[in-house]
Amino acid sequence: MNLRSKLGATVFKTNGQREDEGESKVEPYVGLEFDTPEAAQEFYNTYATQTGFKIRIGQLYRSRVDGSVISRRYVCSKEGFQTTSRTGCPAFIRVQKGDSGKWVLANIKKEHNHDMDVSGDGDGGDVSGGEVQTPVTQKKAPPPPKPTATPRSGIRSADGDGSSGILDLKRLKRGEMEPESESQPLGDPFKGLEFNSANEAYKFYNNYAANLGFKVRIGQLFRSKNDGSITSRRFVCSKEGHQHPSRVGCGAFMRIQHDDSGRWVVDRLSKEHNHELDSPETTTRRKNSKSSKEELAAGLDNLDLLETNGGLSLVERDRGSGIGSRWYNVLLEYFQSRQVEDTGFFYALEVDNSRLMSVFWADGRSRFSCTQFGDAVVFDTSYRSGSYSVPFASFYGINHHRQPVLLACALISDESEDSFTWVFKTWVRAMSGRRPVSIIADQDKPIQNAISTVFPATHHRFSTWQILQKERENLGALWSIDEFKFEYEACISQTHTASEFDSAWNLLTTKYNLKDNAWLKEMYITRKSWVPLYLKSTFFAGIPVNGSTKPYFDPFLTPQVPLNEFLIRYEKAIEHHREEERKEDFSSFNSQIVLHTKDPLEEQCRRLYTITVFKVFQKELLESYTYVGIKINIEGAISRYLVQRCGNGDERNTVAFNGSNLNITCSCRMFEFEGVLCRHALKVFQIMNIREIPSRYILHRWTKNAKYGILRDVDSGGGGQDFKALMVWSLREEAHSYIDAGAASIERYKLAFEILQEGRRNLCWQN
Repeated sequence: MNLRSKLGATVFKTNGQREDEGESKVEPYVGLEFDTPEAAQEFYNTYATQTGFKIRIGQLYRSRVDGSVISRRYVCSKEGFQTTSRTGCPAFIRVQKGDSGKWVLANIKKEHNHDMDVSGDGDGGDVSGGEVQTPVTQKKAPPPPKPTATPRSGIRSADGDGSSGILDLKRLKRGEMEPESESQPLGDPFKGLEFNSANEAYKFYNNYAANLGFKVRIGQLFRSKNDGSITSRRFVCSKEGHQHPSRVGCGAFMRIQHDDSGRWVVDRLSKEHNHELDSPETTTRRKNSKSSKEELAAGLDNLDLLETNGGLSLVERDRGSGIGSRWYNVLLEYFQSRQVEDTGFFYALEVDNSRLMSVFWADGRSRFSCTQFGDAVVFDTSYRSGSYSVPFASFYGINHHRQPVLLACALISDESEDSFTWVFKTWVRAMSGRRPVSIIADQDKPIQNAISTVFPATHHRFSTWQILQKERENLGALWSIDEFKFEYEACISQTHTASEFDSAWNLLTTKYNLKDNAWLKEMYITRKSWVPLYLKSTFFAGIPVNGSTKPYFDPFLTPQVPLNEFLIRYEKAIEHHREEERKEDFSSFNSQIVLHTKDPLEEQCRRLYTITVFKVFQKELLESYTYVGIKINIEGAISRYLVQRCGNGDERNTVAFNGSNLNITCSCRMFEFEGVLCRHALKVFQIMNIREIPSRYILHRWTKNAKYGILRDVDSGGGGQDFKALMVWSLREEAHSYIDAGAASIERYKLAFEILQEGRRNLCWQN
């Protein structure tokens, strides 16, 4: 299909057939192909003009592999609620890049929720940035003597301070970065350096970069939680990050902070680059090249380059929600109906500049589950790895049957640090202040920063699928060499101490000339979040380090699930998992696993553990009989044993046993990681003739009664606030079941009411 536009009349050529100009109206349909996204935009604009509405450029989606744009949305100008003229219109088209390189119309919504403007005069339309209209020839007005920044000539922030919030496009031209007056700061940046405006600071850093031999991009900005004004900005080296092959994760940057006097002060600074710098002459030539404007525009992290009637405009990329407006109405109606049935149902909405953004919710059962199984949490953002139509994320844990248990859900408006921080803070509110011991989540900087802010004591472990993907992306041809893969895997998985790992890592990077690999440098810095050696001392409920967990909602929620099916499939998934849990509960209380030994420890654990966890323990117990333990030293009450498999001297672990309090630790750290004693510790218990496992080594979360009551050893519990939340949720869950049983008939109601009154009297007497 070829598309071209002439002052509102569009010629469409489909399968070799030509339509007459201005006479035929081509309707969009799924499967329609275009050579470029601009052709799709032009087509939709012409269709909109003929139908009686205007369009805006909507959200774009990028490949997680190379950062290229793979999908674009074009929406009705009345989409959203950011201005009073917008009505939340759902009409849109979405085009997606196919394997052939063509852009295919993948989704469409033709229905509008407002009247059409069939006159074509454009009256009443929303003309905010990004709207696309049919070009009209007109004379330009003479320029004013002192032009100010407008949506076409610059970037206006939300500060509204008249000076510090504006970055003038003229000041962004690479050929005009020299200071305007003697008062303009010169030389190298340093902490405490002051500027009158953010624009002045940007000019200064650009001059500094040009003289040194690197280029600058506008990085992250931070807003006030009170009024939304910009409080700080970062200017970074153009090679910061890894979103493009030319970027190497350079850490050089300058950050400016808005102080009380209205000036901007350098408060953070890093001058070190991890790449070679260009000569100043090379940088100057690039400044004066014809493509400098395009290079600059492409490098601005927080700016969008939009095509409008007047040409190219740079506008600030404000936080926009990636959630279609229709989702909010559907979800709010669902939340309200659930609250009628479930008094423990919780939901929250993030509002930014009067716009609805992220959404968080958790039902009463999930909140109760968090009190028992919220110690090790998976934050699943599978939508980020595929073409999902909605950014749906979930929190889930591992229950006492080692099954996934839902803890909460969220729709993420964008992938900014602000969005993830809001979601995690809302989690804390919903879960009575409870924070997980460990969390498995993606390693992207916004998520890392949000976790460190909201869960500072929580051990963040990177998602396995993401690490595997990045290994293939960043190690290139080496990944196809068997010898390299073997040595790499051995370095990661078979080292047992920090010194062993460092030695193997240095040997590997030296042998294969990877010392300057930026991705490996970053992974070494964050090694405590993905290398098994550093994870085994933290409780992760036995979720394997080298394996990925199956998403909770798989296969119920597919990437392109439509809105009208989302909640149906969502509830089906929950009911499926909860039914599986009920089946395992029934089996654990009504079935007996065959004992394989006469060891009283086996009988004790069969009585307490669920079937699934008991099988794990039973395997360790049986394996312990194939090991030998040798006492190697004694220090006071503590005896140390070397435990190894019979006939295999390669597998050795050290066990420390305290005879005075029966504390036991093993170098394999299975109990710390999984919550079940290992074969090495059980071998020492056999040597010491221990006939009963101390209660601290029987975690309540793995027992048959994990969901009933909160009795557990103090060593595995929390503080007073933790127990208060547990008591509230335990009683609430029990009361919910009690009410259902008591309301089944009038006779049961009378009995239930009498029992309730008697119980209340007993509680009052105890007071």
